[in-house]
Amino acid sequence: MRWLIAAVVLVAVLAGLLRWRRPAWYWLSFGVTFATCRVLGRYRAVMDACGLTVPPPRWRLAIARMANRPVPEPRAPRILRLRPTRTGLVLRLGLRPGQDAFDVAASCDRLRHSFGMFGVTSREIRSGVVELRMTGYDVLRRVQMPARAERSTMRVPVALREDGDVHYRDYRTTPHALTIGATKSGKSVYQRNLVAELSAQEVALVGIDCKQGVELFPLARRFSALADNPDTAADLLDALIAHMEDVYQLIRAEQRITADTPDADIAADIWDLPDHLRPVPIVLLVDEVAELALFSTKDEEKRRDRIITALARIAQLGRAAGIYLEICGQRFGSELGKGITMLRAQLSVRTAHRVNDETSANMAFGDIAPDAALATVQIPVSAPGLAITGDASGGWSRIRTPHTSLRAAVDACNKHAHLTPDLPALDAFRPVLASPAVPVAIPAPAAPATP
Repeated sequence: MRWLIAAVVLVAVLAGLLRWRRPAWYWLSFGVTFATCRVLGRYRAVMDACGLTVPPPRWRLAIARMANRPVPEPRAPRILRLRPTRTGLVLRLGLRPGQDAFDVAASCDRLRHSFGMFGVTSREIRSGVVELRMTGYDVLRRVQMPARAERSTMRVPVALREDGDVHYRDYRTTPHALTIGATKSGKSVYQRNLVAELSAQEVALVGIDCKQGVELFPLARRFSALADNPDTAADLLDALIAHMEDVYQLIRAEQRITADTPDADIAADIWDLPDHLRPVPIVLLVDEVAELALFSTKDEEKRRDRIITALARIAQLGRAAGIYLEICGQRFGSELGKGITMLRAQLSVRTAHRVNDETSANMAFGDIAPDAALATVQIPVSAPGLAITGDASGGWSRIRTPHTSLRAAVDACNKHAHLTPDLPALDAFRPVLASPAVPVAIPAPAAPATP
């Protein structure tokens, strides 16, 4: 008997230690069993307490009355499937007549407390079917991306969502994106992770980094074109627009619209072209967009208007030509001048890291999801990389990017440097890969004057 008590105590201590130090291991070893028992054991009582039941049908009440039997209990949604995952449970429910998916979504916080889970989110699968994704621990505290994340053409994993699922950046679905965040909020790490994932794809990377290239130029081996100042950026954008017009001419030449041409063979963008004719897609990354919009002289104002106009044209017309925008900055509001709000309206995906004021959050989400703006200002300083992401549909969620060091991003770009395509229209902006850098002499501070 003593050995049994000792074994139970040892298992309890081990479970407590894992829950404290390794919550993912605890979940896979103990937590998933306990959570499944809680959900199934409390299900009917929890649904009744949360108001997610419906009265029994009248014919059952009539039968119970005629047979002198107890009145049937209210009916909860049917459990269609309960599936454990590496981060939680997935509960699929079949709604009863008269129930609505919004009622389940409004009760997620109460379900989280009642089932003893860390988080609960809901989404409607189809009419009458709702899926609850429940997480057993804080998956965003220590981000661990799954070893086998799905990757496809122009679709790469970039972060982990709060429900334990992977957040993907899909350029063919949502071509253009805006990322904002204060200093040290994790914006640069998000961009590094995105570049590291894109480096393994058949895609041309083009960068504009007006911080003298300190963010993007270390990754130059995988970039087809780079600009490190506003003057070069203006010329680069003009070259991209010329390339875009050439691609449209190619699509026009290959359309061959006749009466006997099948609808599927009519080309409207580069993805409808044959593989041997399809131009390589381009992802344009702009770091600190405010540096392109600020000016202090008349000449700089003309350059600024030229740049913003070119970016707006690419945002409106570039998708069919395979040119996609990734714009980053600390703020992106109307104070940057005319054309900024028009450009922002074309950026469907919005990702906001920690910001310093509510106005900055409203710049990203005020026109699509006001609730997301409120969640953005609540991101703590102690959680770099935590962000709110949403799109024009109004849906949003919390995500966190795994920490990607600059060294790791450089290694990924160097490994796939052979995939860097040659774009004749951008040859003038191809980064020059210099020999080992010569140390730059930095003037020493002046010694204090002696009395």
